Amino acid sequence: MILDFSKAARSLAVEARALITPGPRMVDEWACIASVMLAIVLGHWIGAHMVGWAAFTAFVLMRGTPGETMLRGVLRVVGTLAGSGLALIIVPVAAGSLPLAMLSAALIGALGLYGMLTAKRAYAWLLFGLTFEMILLDKLENPALDTFDFARTRLLEVVAGTVACVAVSLATAWLTRRDGSSGTLQTGPRMRWHPAAARHAAQAGVTLALLPLLRHFTGIPQLAQAGVTIMAVMIVPIAGLGASGLVPVSRRLLHRAIGCLAGGTLAATVLVIAQGWAPLLVLGTCLGILIGRHMENGITQAPYIGMQFTLAILVVLVPDSYSETSIEPGLHRLLSILNGMALLEPVLLAWHAVAPRRDALSGPSQPNRSGE
Repeated sequence: MILDFSKAARSLAVEARALITPGPRMVDEWACIASVMLAIVLGHWIGAHMVGWAAFTAFVLMRGTPGETMLRGVLRVVGTLAGSGLALIIVPVAAGSLPLAMLSAALIGALGLYGMLTAKRAYAWLLFGLTFEMILLDKLENPALDTFDFARTRLLEVVAGTVACVAVSLATAWLTRRDGSSGTLQTGPRMRWHPAAARHAAQAGVTLALLPLLRHFTGIPQLAQAGVTIMAVMIVPIAGLGASGLVPVSRRLLHRAIGCLAGGTLAATVLVIAQGWAPLLVLGTCLGILIGRHMENGITQAPYIGMQFTLAILVVLVPDSYSETSIEPGLHRLLSILNGMALLEPVLLAWHAVAPRRDALSGPSQPNRSGE
């Protein structure tokens, strides 16, 4: 135990020094802060209903070179547009029928995840599925929701975050004299049949189908975030799925919960200290982004914790109005993660028990491309 503690202390010291050491890592972390701050300004300027989503977009898009960032942004916009468009057609009908709501949640969610695991433009497929699920589940929770207005503002928020991120990425490349023209997302071949990926996507689809059912019989709120959780944690390398993906998915669920809890704790502390004073809330947001991105870029084996830490900060400290800051959104997000976990784990366990993996189902591995 002494040896383990000593090693942990050394690692912590290394990470602390890296936080104040000039270099590419520091540049990336401060670029993330600038990107999110600009997205918040743009989000307020366009009158976004959920400024935090623009900030979230600006954070997750910042990857590598401006070329890679721009491609991710385009894919995010295209996926959001496709998911919103399909939702405008299906959701008004599906929201009035529990069987149709369950079926559409399962099919579209599974298709989006399958595309994420196997398609060339994986990120667009992920946003396609996520956007549809969010609109459907929000409509089920709020029947009076204007679906068109919701889809429109969600697209505007994504565009605001994308514009902010690309602008900061280009400016950073110019200021640091980096080549901004190269760099693309790692992509595989065009979408093809892959039994293991199809099985994995089907597990997600079954779980997503339970969300409308849960909403119908219990009235539990914030199930849209539970849908996001289910899809996001299922993004694992195909080669590591095993019989059901139980182990890697459970690990991602745990990391998501840890990151959310840790980020929510810091956000709550900032709320108490700031007492609604906007400059301190902004400063706390910057601090949270810096810490979360530093965790992502660090030597830890769990960068997903860093991402979730930052997202928890953004959920709580980036409201639509600084006069309405509250820890409640963070608590809702944590609850949604627990709801997603409570539904997904039994499905994976049952699948693991009744459908053990056969070698015939194994296929070529794909790189792990991080999700939300």
